[in-house]
Amino acid sequence: MASVPPAVRRRPGPALAALFLATFVMGSAELVVVGLLKLVAGDLAVSTDTAGTLVTAYALGICVGGPLLTALTIRIRRRTLLWTSLAGYVAGNLLAALAPGFGTLLAARALTGALQGLFLGAAFTVAAALVPPERTGRAISVVFGGIAVSTALGVPLGTLAAQHLGWRAAFTAVVVLGALALLATAVCVPPVEGAGTGGLWAQSRHALAPRVLAVLGVGFLLMGAQFAAFTYITPFLEDVTGVSGTWLTAFLFAYGAATAAGTFVGGRAADRDAARTLVAANLALVAALAVLHVAGASRALVALALVLWGVVGFGLVPSLQYRVGLLAGPGRDLAATLPASAVNAGIAVGAVTGGAAVSHGGAADAVLTGLLVCVAALPATWASGHLRPAPAPRPPAAVPEPHSQA
Repeated sequence: MASVPPAVRRRPGPALAALFLATFVMGSAELVVVGLLKLVAGDLAVSTDTAGTLVTAYALGICVGGPLLTALTIRIRRRTLLWTSLAGYVAGNLLAALAPGFGTLLAARALTGALQGLFLGAAFTVAAALVPPERTGRAISVVFGGIAVSTALGVPLGTLAAQHLGWRAAFTAVVVLGALALLATAVCVPPVEGAGTGGLWAQSRHALAPRVLAVLGVGFLLMGAQFAAFTYITPFLEDVTGVSGTWLTAFLFAYGAATAAGTFVGGRAADRDAARTLVAANLALVAALAVLHVAGASRALVALALVLWGVVGFGLVPSLQYRVGLLAGPGRDLAATLPASAVNAGIAVGAVTGGAAVSHGGAADAVLTGLLVCVAALPATWASGHLRPAPAPRPPAAVPEPHSQA
């Protein structure tokens, strides 16, 4: 466990609140694009499925750029990484707001994704250091809760504002809020040493152990399945369910509110039994996507399915983060960024797969694709719950002193 001053551990609220605000900003910037695809496509003269690659670029930035930046900065203090990565993030979103063409916007998305990956890894390490070990899951849920709440507030409000002011207004709001989060992080977050041991090579042996990779694979499948469907949830609601305008915002808000609540509940569930939480979440995702597939024309059933999906879809992430940190042991500093990488690799592949399904048979096929992947993931999720950390190395046996000869 990383060390922090005892007074900070007794009152971690301000530091956790600053991390929450920062991840709220990042979650808003990451996911608001889902509701802006048609606006971006029309303004920058690209197709809707091409605009969907903005989701893919951001996700690839997190899953590839995040670990690379973390590896390069493994010996730097976590607090320093927090505010420098957040400063770069604000600058990257300013570039997105001013992008003259689709290529610049795509590059800005990849850059900000990589910086988010670096930030999240450091933030999870800091959050775990601020609380006693038995509250680690709840501290993780506060950090990730910012992203979850952004789906409840930031994404619908950003989508609504963009419909009236243009898609660039959404990125401008991210820049303003990001500057506030940067100030809060610099003022409220205390210095925290790394929780792992050794340099990059020493940590990578533990962070990339097969037991860790297996759990990461589960995260990849579950989030990939969700985003095969969620990337195109707006077209699904418009074309299959028949909602638009204010009703569309209301449906997205219902999903986001459930996501926010589920994340905090998921933190408590992670502290109790993270492995079982992952299995339960996988089963609930199958049920929710099955309802969307079978009864997508029913507004009431779609609303209920979206709420269930929201509760478990992001509520599983604290358990995923908890399990990876537990299984990585001394490599947890480097491993802290890997769940975000696995999740966003799943998002990237899921968005592409969903796009292919949309081009083949419409948004309803994207939901079906997500359902089938969730069903296929069940055996792996169940098996990952039986993985255990490697036993701690035993200290060398004492060598008896030789008896003196008379």
